[in-house]
Amino acid sequence: MRALLRSVWDEPRAPDPPRRVWRDWALVGVLVPLAVLEGVVRPDLPWRAVSVAVTLGLVPTLLWRRTRPLLMIVIVFGTTNVAPLFTGGEAPETYTLAYLLCVVYALFRWGSGREAVIGTLVMLASIAIALATHRMASGDAVGALAVMCAATALGGTFRYRTTARMRELDQVKLLEREQLARDLHDTVAHHVSAMAIRAQAGLATSASRPGAATEALQVIEAEAARALDEMRAMVRVLRRDRPADLAPGRRVTDLHELADPGGNGPSVDVEMAGDLDDVPPSVGAAIYRLAQESVTNALRHARNATHVQVRVTADDTTVRLRVHDDGDTGLIRPSGSPGYGLIGMIERADLLGGACVAGPDPEGGWTVEATLPRKGSAA
Repeated sequence: MRALLRSVWDEPRAPDPPRRVWRDWALVGVLVPLAVLEGVVRPDLPWRAVSVAVTLGLVPTLLWRRTRPLLMIVIVFGTTNVAPLFTGGEAPETYTLAYLLCVVYALFRWGSGREAVIGTLVMLASIAIALATHRMASGDAVGALAVMCAATALGGTFRYRTTARMRELDQVKLLEREQLARDLHDTVAHHVSAMAIRAQAGLATSASRPGAATEALQVIEAEAARALDEMRAMVRVLRRDRPADLAPGRRVTDLHELADPGGNGPSVDVEMAGDLDDVPPSVGAAIYRLAQESVTNALRHARNATHVQVRVTADDTTVRLRVHDDGDTGLIRPSGSPGYGLIGMIERADLLGGACVAGPDPEGGWTVEATLPRKGSAA
């Protein structure tokens, strides 16, 4: 139990809380005239002027409820407990004050653990004071607690869902970085092997060909420069908490393995054009993984699809991938946030200085397009 309480107390604030967005100003713009209107037309409103003044005075707490949640809780419950001193012990109760539940929700959605604990104590103390001064009946206190618990649970639920999604996104990124670690291993092994072979050749022929050593050094210099360029593009994104699996990575030439004549499902055709022979291992592996994920998504989600086309083209500066299926556009992907597969594809392309987009094709079906710099890093 002590460990649980300590973990709650040490819980940090939710990251990147929105400050004052247009929805907040719109809410304030609606609540202010609504409070005034209630003060004018409601016949049973006690202490009309004080009640409306308190309601209007607490509206600005909505603008700081995410960035200063505990302070707003103290202001709200402090004001509602001080106001009865000016109304003969009767609490100002306007229907519009229901917006204060947004402040309670924000405390548990955006506040730290210690802010949530202190805020809860403030709210319980407020109810206790209301009971002690007979401003609130026991039945009303139970109802108030139930409403506050509902707002608390809602804030905690959305906080938990957001945190869980962020962790899953981090896991997707870590998996992409692990694959890049394999690609880095392939890159280093390829270039270092080429340099070693060229150096041995230069040494073997240096006696009969004096210029062989110079040629070997030129080749070694070029290979070393390419290796450094590719390593710089990947080393900043590698996992550092444990060794990566060094099994050989995929290359562009492996794309033919994705080809499938069809059978019971859509046929998959692979077409490659341009100079793909000396594509760096990091780019080749990325193109393969992007194509593999796109084809897998098409086979799983493209309803009524009969054909999936994979096309890779390359020129002197870029390598482009296009995967298109002819499935029903409206049923291919679920609406809402992108899935983790697509997020991983975007992450992989971005880490190599490229871009990846996916969506319904104007001519029908679903298309994934990726563009990567040929050298594997942004220009």
